Amino acid sequence: MSTVQDVSAAPAVAAVPKKAMALGPLASLIILALLIVTPLFVKNFIIFQMTMWLIYAIAVLALNILTGASGQFSLGQSAFYALGAYTSAILMEHVGVNYALTLPVAGLVCFIAGFLFGLPALRLSGIYLALATFALAVAMPQLLKLGVFEHWTGGVQGLVVTKPDAPEIFASMGLKVSQDMWLYFFTLAVTIVIYLLSVNLLKSRSGRAMMAIRDNEIAASAMGVDVSLYKTLAFGVSAGITGVAGGLGAIAVQFVAPDGYTIQLAIALFLGMVVGGVGWLPGSLAGAAFIVFVPNIAEHISKGLSGAVFGVILIIIIFLLPNGARQLAYGAQSLIGKLRKH
Repeated sequence: MSTVQDVSAAPAVAAVPKKAMALGPLASLIILALLIVTPLFVKNFIIFQMTMWLIYAIAVLALNILTGASGQFSLGQSAFYALGAYTSAILMEHVGVNYALTLPVAGLVCFIAGFLFGLPALRLSGIYLALATFALAVAMPQLLKLGVFEHWTGGVQGLVVTKPDAPEIFASMGLKVSQDMWLYFFTLAVTIVIYLLSVNLLKSRSGRAMMAIRDNEIAASAMGVDVSLYKTLAFGVSAGITGVAGGLGAIAVQFVAPDGYTIQLAIALFLGMVVGGVGWLPGSLAGAAFIVFVPNIAEHISKGLSGAVFGVILIIIIFLLPNGARQLAYGAQSLIGKLRKH
């Protein structure tokens, strides 16, 4: 076989084994217990940071479905994040819709936008698709500043969002639950639901079709997989989940503005996916933790050189864990297995 044929047959993203889609039952329970208990012993600012961690984890997971499952690279997730954030903010502040009900609407709007964007992007792949999505991310903040949308979006000034109070049922039970704590647990519930749905999606026929396209598009087409449908479906699903994350982010931050959704956010989400492990859904938590907490650590080490410190930490992690947190998890599983044998 010729060299050209070998290159064309190579998968866009390394194949992900089935066990990479989910954690073991014991590990899942331990992580869930820590996520539930930790907010009870920390300050509101830490709870807010943990909320943003979960929100970014949802966005990174969405990118993982697009890149890790279907093999399509995207640098435009910040555009769908912004669209979801503005959808929730407008519905809450201008229409008076309950914050929880704005999330499925934001997800639906972003799903349609992602699906429609995926149609013309079918002719692109690899770095060319990444450049197209990069252009989308760059254009979105400018579109949000247009005067025709200013009545709804607030233009350059942005839009203030009211943070929801905890349900009254907690007060009637004698429990004092702050706004930050309630929003954290609400975000945690949404994260768990999205994670379970994503795992089931990748185990379904549609998920197997996406992974077949990722491994070898020509072979998948020969087996009867509708390549165009599943590639655009992957874009739509990824954009929809990102839109939900954007809606949660708007509620948590209590403010939306065009300058909050620049290309830096898109690069941060892509970085989170790489650090967590491409195609490994549980790694979304690790990747999101990196982009939320490591900048704070870097600034604590050196305020004047925080960017340089962040870069050094990133290089060290990539050097030690080239496959991201997935490699660390597999190493731990292998070590535990050896200890059990002895």
